[in-house]
Amino acid sequence: MRSGSPPVPDGAARVRAVSRARLWARVSRWLFLLPALVYLSLFFGYPVVKNVVMSFQEYSVATFYTGAAPFLGLRNYTTVLSTDVFWQALLTTVLFTVGSIVGQFVLGLALALFFQRRFPLGGLLRSLLLLPWLLPLVVSGTTWRWMLDTDSGVVNEALRDLHLLSSGIPWLTGTSEALVSVILVNIWVGVPFNTALLYGGLQDIPARYYEAAKLDGAGRLASFRHVTWPLLRPVAGVVLVLGVVYTVKVLDIILVVTGGGPAGATQTLATRSYELSFQQFEFGRGAAMGNVLVLVSLAFALVHLRADRRARNT
Repeated sequence: MRSGSPPVPDGAARVRAVSRARLWARVSRWLFLLPALVYLSLFFGYPVVKNVVMSFQEYSVATFYTGAAPFLGLRNYTTVLSTDVFWQALLTTVLFTVGSIVGQFVLGLALALFFQRRFPLGGLLRSLLLLPWLLPLVVSGTTWRWMLDTDSGVVNEALRDLHLLSSGIPWLTGTSEALVSVILVNIWVGVPFNTALLYGGLQDIPARYYEAAKLDGAGRLASFRHVTWPLLRPVAGVVLVLGVVYTVKVLDIILVVTGGGPAGATQTLATRSYELSFQQFEFGRGAAMGNVLVLVSLAFALVHLRADRRARNT
């Protein structure tokens, strides 16, 4: 060996060097992930685990002073599920969710198809359409509560001026009208989100498919049925799942517009959980109701995903 040249490592040393390099590469990847893992654990993992633990305890205001939270087992769940208020809230949640999702999706798809055409100021109109979704929900709810007021609301005033009714509709005080009102408000809030996602899905459909359908003599309805909808179905599935998960847990709109009334007509599982926790201060039962709400959301999502998977396989 020439003097002054570095020593050539043997086979064992070379293997150790490769092992150290691989170990350092693995450690480096975990170090990059560590901040995200810590964030998720503190702000998502801990609240979920704490909520589950609270649902099995007698957790009340006294617990903050004494620190005592006796273990109750499933008593909170049985108490919550055995009341008529729960089943009425569950029915209202289903009606609110179905009505909101159908309205948001149908109007969002119609607007997405409309904006697919090129016309002057189309981009500006698409941008303005996002305003209801960007506004704070408290602001939107307060505005709609003023607009739907029975005596001085803009909606009833406009209907009177058009001679469509003589007396104001009790949008917020009627037991049946109040639920329709919060559904309409939630549709107004959610349409921009549906439109934006569905419009993006439409832009990904190649134009050559429409040209081929046109050459085969397909009209607009046939093109939508055989070209647009099959290719848009994956995006539509994502939109529907996200819409269901979001709508089931809607709280602020209902609290601001109707407060869950009148006579519990607009009380959903989310508002019932809020009432138990922050009005009656029964945190254990409120946590149990919150966990039931999570399970209902998962059930909605799983049913839709299974139906979508069957539709793709057929």
